[in-house]
Amino acid sequence: MIGLIQFLCLAGLLLHCEGQGLQSCLTNTSYKLADNSDMTVMCGTDQIFLKVLLCPMYYGGYNESLMALNSKFNTPGCSGVADWTVNPPVLLFNFSISQDGLALCGNNLNITNQVGSGVFADYSQVQVVNISGTINAWDPSISAITYRQQLMYRFSCLYPLQYLINNTELSVSGVSLAFKDNNGTFISTLSMSLFTSVNYTTKLQIPSTGLQLKTRIYVMVKATNLTNKFNVLLDRCYATTSPYPTNSTYYDLFVGCPRDPQTKIDWNGIAQEAHFSFEAFRFVEHKNLTISTFYLHCATRLCENSTCSSLIPKCVKKRNVRSVDYNPEEVAMVTSCEHNMHLHRRLQCLS
Repeated sequence: MIGLIQFLCLAGLLLHCEGQGLQSCLTNTSYKLADNSDMTVMCGTDQIFLKVLLCPMYYGGYNESLMALNSKFNTPGCSGVADWTVNPPVLLFNFSISQDGLALCGNNLNITNQVGSGVFADYSQVQVVNISGTINAWDPSISAITYRQQLMYRFSCLYPLQYLINNTELSVSGVSLAFKDNNGTFISTLSMSLFTSVNYTTKLQIPSTGLQLKTRIYVMVKATNLTNKFNVLLDRCYATTSPYPTNSTYYDLFVGCPRDPQTKIDWNGIAQEAHFSFEAFRFVEHKNLTISTFYLHCATRLCENSTCSSLIPKCVKKRNVRSVDYNPEEVAMVTSCEHNMHLHRRLQCLS
């Protein structure tokens, strides 16, 4: 009985939609056989947006009430919303790429490894996230045969977990980098900020006269509005005398395990923010300058949180080399893994 009621309700909705929409589509140039070009996919940092031409659905004997993500026809939130105010009319879908959002409508998330190339050629493998699914049509025919062609729209978003940002001018108090929300990228979720204390609450204000040498600087690299499936991993943080990381004098603060004895790593790979600190220094080549200006860069990676722990190196304390105090519950350090972004900070210290 419940199934019959559901069918009758859907049949009533079908007739209503067809009566209204078919009249609009009959004179529209998009009233034709469905094609791959009918769908537009926008891969956002926390949501995926789908836009599909409506009139080809009507041409095939369907309407918006018969379309759903991954055949989840009875699941609220998995159906589209028709927009008849635009030309041509479209059916709009959107869903969160959080773990719960993907599970709701049965969308798939797969992480694959690829060989590094280009500026990441030194990496044996890099990770790529692929989120995919389908928009399916439900055929309301009750007989053994149908004359409707099956409609299915496949979509996918590819999110590389490696980023390299150059020539970025940064202010003292913190910056959100490169708002780039197309083609599947998480760049706009990442930011770097400097603080004055271990609680990471008071932003560091650099005076015009520069910081005193050996001032401890606390650095936070944070992801905001990012799906909860990923943590932040810092592979390498270093300072250069130029805002351009290449072809510049550089000094490594850490690569995996700390290399500079004054560097302390507090959080790395265990949350959606990473914390470390170091003491202000000057470059020897600035010996004739009143203020030594250098730029802080962090090669930042996003790792799937269930695998982050396997990417943390085991740092061994050596004679005459100060290593970070390691507490498995509080502290983590990142090794060479996948996917880079360079976050930059400009610092000035007294020479």
